[in-house]
Amino acid sequence: MNRASLEKRPEEMAAMFDDVAPKYDIVNDILSLGQTRRWRRIVVDAVGAVPGQRVLDLAAGTGTSSEPFADAGVDVVACDFSVGMLKVGKRRRPDIDFIAGDATNLPFADNSFDASTISFGLRNVMDPKKALREMLRVTKPGGKLVVAEFSHPTFSPFRTVYTEYLMRALPPIAKKVASNPDAYVYLAESIRVWPNQDNLSAWLTESGWENVAYRNLSGGIVAVHRAVKPLQSAESFPAN
Repeated sequence: MNRASLEKRPEEMAAMFDDVAPKYDIVNDILSLGQTRRWRRIVVDAVGAVPGQRVLDLAAGTGTSSEPFADAGVDVVACDFSVGMLKVGKRRRPDIDFIAGDATNLPFADNSFDASTISFGLRNVMDPKKALREMLRVTKPGGKLVVAEFSHPTFSPFRTVYTEYLMRALPPIAKKVASNPDAYVYLAESIRVWPNQDNLSAWLTESGWENVAYRNLSGGIVAVHRAVKPLQSAESFPAN
């Protein structure tokens, strides 16, 4: 699968990420011009978890997004559907709990986490709205959700340059540094067709989250969305 417009089949997506797992973090640093680590630090600050709290890091891949939580004494669970990614992460950080799971059917009980987060993975889920509802289910009432995802640059001329970079420069770079260049062609296209900041905010609200807000990073290349689970979720209301 190398077209973002194709239906995302979980087994194909998992196989694609298994294939790129060994060099995934290095390639991301190169393609993002070194911005990935800064973006992830901002996500950690937005979550604001403290020692003793439990955080779900969904689409955690090799665990680079989970490490800052673990280093701060937070009980973080790194969950991903790519076993290959999880194996790479577990070898590097055996102290982190890596769990294989489907974002649309999470293997966790209701109200299990103080916060949930997903970075650069929501657009790879077959049904992202269902994933947002699943994260709502496993987050405690009053708990936070933080979603970091590639988005739409807010300055039109820059948006044109950015799109050209994605579709023309990124694939040749990937061919030189990645084990599966076609995977990065798909990733570039998935970024291009992904909803903009306001549309993703609407998805969060529709899924049951409240106090939805977002912050643009790097001129809108990335947007960090924040939301809170209602103290009394809709499914707990008595039926009429």
